[in-house]
Formats: sequence, structure tokens, C-alpha cells
Amino acid sequence: MYIHIPFCKQACHYCDFHFSTSVKKKPEMVEAICKELLLRKDEIKDEVETIYFGGGTPSLLSAEELEQIFEVIFNNYKIAETPEITLEANPDDLTEEKIKMLATSPVNRLSIGVQSFFEQDLKLMNRAHNAEEALESIKLAKQQFNNISIDLIYGIPGMSNERWKENLKIALELGVPHISSYALTVEPKTALKSMIEKGKIAPVEEELAKEQYEIMIEELASAGFDNYEFSNFGKPGYFSRNNTAYWFGKPYLGIGPSAHSFDGFHRKWNVSNNTLYIKALQKGEIPAEVEKLSVSDRYNELVMTRLRTKWGIAVDEVERSFGIKYKDYLLREAAKLIQDGMLEWNDSRLQVSKKGKFLSDGIAAELFWVEE
Repeated sequence: MYIHIPFCKQACHYCDFHFSTSVKKKPEMVEAICKELLLRKDEIKDEVETIYFGGGTPSLLSAEELEQIFEVIFNNYKIAETPEITLEANPDDLTEEKIKMLATSPVNRLSIGVQSFFEQDLKLMNRAHNAEEALESIKLAKQQFNNISIDLIYGIPGMSNERWKENLKIALELGVPHISSYALTVEPKTALKSMIEKGKIAPVEEELAKEQYEIMIEELASAGFDNYEFSNFGKPGYFSRNNTAYWFGKPYLGIGPSAHSFDGFHRKWNVSNNTLYIKALQKGEIPAEVEKLSVSDRYNELVMTRLRTKWGIAVDEVERSFGIKYKDYLLREAAKLIQDGMLEWNDSRLQVSKKGKFLSDGIAAELFWVEE
């Protein structure tokens, strides 16, 4: 289950997720989220294994608002005995009092949006926290939580390889068991794109991002982290169960404005507008669009998600799920990529090689089934 909390204190320059910097409608939004949870309770037949509060900034929720949402979930859904319940948090929200409150709630995993431990990077990205708060929030969180993930961004204009290594060193010294790390991406209609176009910020260099990704793989591997998905690194026992479920195509329920859902055959997404979302739920309506996925859509999604993981694509699963035609196509298209050293075999599984790792999304696209 994914719950989207669409509020932020301020807009990060690189972000294109759905959020609002005004929290005036937060009480109505929580009511609407609870209403949607009630209306859609029959969509999940099995136990809920993971609950993920994303955003936006879920750490802006008060104890009462969080309790309100959990009450609806636990009273209306069958929850696994030991669920993974993650809440994304910004360092500036994680006071000692806030962390203690979260520790007494059902939340058992924190994902902290650090992005960098350096002031100049945080200012460039327009983050709401400073470097000191980034360090302090993790130290405080460790007093109450064992399962902590932090986000880091590489490929930031002006960030040298030395500063990137220092970021990783600080993270390792803090002893966090999971790191999610992404290249800074210039999305359309963001402040970052506008600033680059106006020459206020240097463009993002793909070659630098590639170097920093390779540095990260090496540094984190030697510290005992497993790069189990392109952007995710975990110590044994600390892989994100929620995200791993996405990559393996498990059904999930997305609640809140802009949230996506998947039942194995259909993709559903809610309207990306807080006012329209709240008004629809007040009338007992779910403001969503639905798309039925074709066989080739589902095959392409499997290729895209699995190739990003250390498990790769099990060829027999492709035949079982989509038929011999798709298996033969996959093997035929993969042959040249294997020859070029971009893909390799590992126990009847196709995996991206070390050489191809930074290009995994492009490699996946080469294997896509394109309708005539």
C-alpha cells in the first residue's frame, strides 16, 4: 500500500512530484485519504505486507493525523503479522519529539531525504534543511529506529568526486543500513531546468554522474552493501520490502492525489490536484483513470523493472507469463547485447553486466516488444 501525502514546506528545484507548499487543506486531505481507504478496501484480497507513506513530505503529518490514517487501515484491511511500514521524512522535521512520536506509532522504517551532507548542494537544490540538521536527524533517529534508509543525490553541478566520496563516507560512519541514491535529473517544468536554461546553474554532466555512480558501487560494496537494484543499496536484511514488491510486479494500492495502483492487469492513477481529489472524495467518488495493460505492456514492464535489479529476468517466467513468442523474442533481442558485454547469463537469468549497469534503462528499451 502506498499513501501519497502531497505537502511540502518548500519546492525543491529538481522535483516534479505532485505536492503543494500550502498546508491549509491538510485536515481535509487526511479525511479524503481515509475516505478513499474505506471505499477501496475490497481491492486488496490478500494481506497487506508493506505500507509506504511517500510524498511530498509525510513527516509533516501530526501524531493525530497519522493515528487517524492507521486506524482506518488496521480496522479495514488484513495486515501481515510483521509488515514493513515506511515513512519518508525530511531532516528538518525530525526533532527528538517527532522521532519519539513516530517510534510509538506503527511506523517501523524511516526514509530520510538527506540528499547531501554539504551546504552548497542543499542550497542549490533548495532543500528545507541544512547540513547540520541532516547529521543530527540521523543520530536522533538511530536512538529509536534500527531500520533507516537515507536518500543521496549525485551528479549535482559543482559536486566533485571528492565531495561525493565524503558524502558516502559520512553516511557509512553514521551506520545507516540502507541507501537510496539517484542522479540529479533535469525534469521539464522544474526550477532546475529553468535555471540551467538561463545559465544560472551549470548543466548536469552525464559523464560525471556515471563516474560518481561507479564510485558509489565500489565504496558501498566494500562496506558490505548489496546493490540489489540500480539505485538501492542495502545491508543484508535491510532491503526495502515495499520497493522490491514493485520490481517483482506484485499488486499495490495507491491512495491519495497522483497515487498509482496496479492489480497485475490494470494501472490506475488518481488525479494530481488536491482540490479536485478532496471534492471528489467528499462526494464518495474516486477521481481516477484506469488503463488495461496489454500483454506486451506487461512484458515491457517486467523487462524494465527486473533488469534494474540484481535478480534480472528469469526466462522461464517470461514463457510462463507471456508465452513462447515473447521468450523467443527476448532471447533473440538479448543475443547482441550479450555479445556486446551489456547483458550476461546467470543460472537461466538475464542480468545487466557491470559494463552495462549505468545504461540499464536503455538496455531494457532494446528488449521491449514494440507493436507493429
